[in-house]
Amino acid sequence: MISRRSFLATATTLVGAGLVSKAGAASIPEAQIVQHARTLPPTAPANGRPFNPVVTLNGRSAPWRMKNGWKEFHLIAEPVIRELAPGMKATLWGYNGSSPGPTIEVVEGDKVRVFVTNKLPEHTTIHWHGQRLPNGMDGVGGVTQPQIPVGKTYVYEFEAKRPGTFMYHPHADEVTQMAMGMMGFWVTHPKNPEQHKVDRDFVFLLNSYDIEPGSSTPKVNTMLDFNLWTWNSRVFPGIDPLVCRQGDRVRIRFGNLSMTNHPIHIHGHEFEVTGTDGGWVPKSARWPEVTTDVAVGQMRAIEFDATDAGDWAFHCHKGHHTMNAMGHGVPTMIGVDQSKIAEKIIRIIPDYMVMGDKGMADMGSMEMPLPDNTLPMMSGNGPFGPIEMGGMFTTVKIRKDQKPGDYKDPGWYKHPKGSVAYELK
Repeated sequence: MISRRSFLATATTLVGAGLVSKAGAASIPEAQIVQHARTLPPTAPANGRPFNPVVTLNGRSAPWRMKNGWKEFHLIAEPVIRELAPGMKATLWGYNGSSPGPTIEVVEGDKVRVFVTNKLPEHTTIHWHGQRLPNGMDGVGGVTQPQIPVGKTYVYEFEAKRPGTFMYHPHADEVTQMAMGMMGFWVTHPKNPEQHKVDRDFVFLLNSYDIEPGSSTPKVNTMLDFNLWTWNSRVFPGIDPLVCRQGDRVRIRFGNLSMTNHPIHIHGHEFEVTGTDGGWVPKSARWPEVTTDVAVGQMRAIEFDATDAGDWAFHCHKGHHTMNAMGHGVPTMIGVDQSKIAEKIIRIIPDYMVMGDKGMADMGSMEMPLPDNTLPMMSGNGPFGPIEMGGMFTTVKIRKDQKPGDYKDPGWYKHPKGSVAYELK
C-alpha cells in the first residue's frame, strides 16, 4: 500500500518535470513550470498594454499570450516540492511547480482567460479573491460551478474591472488545499502606467504550515498551533532581502492566507498604508505607521521612501512567528538549576546539553543534531553573529549605489565609522 507522502513525492516527479506539451494542448497556452525559489527581477511586458511589473519575493510572474484580444494564462494545480529554506523541503500542493503559484499581472480593462488544469489527486477550483466578475466565474465549488475533476481543464473568463491587489486560492476542500500551499498573487495595474507609480513594487503572501520535525508533509487539520510561519512558503534565512536603491519610493504588497493575523513591522522608516484588497486609499485618508496588522483574508499595500541606507529588519511582530519548528509543549526553565540532573543524564547521554536555564539565546549559536529535513528554531548569521530569527523575517537592504532595476543582494551593509552601537569601557 502506497503512503500519502510517497504518492505525493512520486506525483511531483511525474507532473512537475517540464512544460505542458504544445502538441498535447495546442489550444491552451504553455504553462511555465518553475521549481526554484529565487526572486526573479521584473521584465517589461512583451505584449498587451504597458504596465510597471511587480517583484514577487522568492517567486516570479506568470507568462501569458494574447489571443483575439484576450490575455490568456495557464495554471496547473499539482503536487510540488518547495524548499522552505536551505536544509528543508516540504511536500506541498501548488501551481506550475511551486507554492505559491506564479503572480498574475494584468491591466485594468483587460479581458482575461485563465485555463486551470487539475493534476491533484482530488477535485479543485480557483476563487479570484476580491475580484468583480460574473458569478459563475467566482470559483466556489458546488455553488457557482462544478468542481474541476482530476485530469480536466476548466476555463475562467472575466474582465479585470478595477486596479488593485488580489489573491487566488481554491474554494474546494479548502482546509486541505490551502493548508497544503495552494494560493497565488494577482495584481491588476491601472490603465495609466503613471498612476500609482513607484520605483520598486514587491509582493508576497503570508502562509503557515505544521510540519513535524523530520517529515515534509503538512498536517492539514491544524487550526492554530503551526510551527513554520512563511512568506511565499519560505522562512528565514530562506527569505530573500528586499533590495532597494536609496531614495526609491518603495511599495510592498502582502496578502494573508494563514490562520491568524500578522502585525508587519519595518525598522528605520515609517510608511503609509496606501491600498487594501478593497482598492487604493485616498491620500487624505492615509497616516504614518511603522506596523500594520493584516487579518486573515486581507491584503495591504504599504509605501515608504527609502531614505536611510542600511539593512533594516522587516518582520511579523508576533515573536513566535519569527521562529522555526516551534515546539508548543516546551517548559520554561529560566532560573532552574539543572546541574545535578545534568550530571546523571550525561552519564547515559554524553552529548546532553543544558538548555533554557538562562533564556533561549544560546539556541541561535548551538549546533545541535536535528532530524533530517528539519530547520533549527533560530537560524541565519549576520556580520555581528547569530541573528536569532526564523520564520517571517527578512531585511530591506537600502544602498546608495544600487542601480535602478538591480535586485541583486548587495551583501551586508558597511556601516560608516562611529555609527554602530558600542561597549562602554
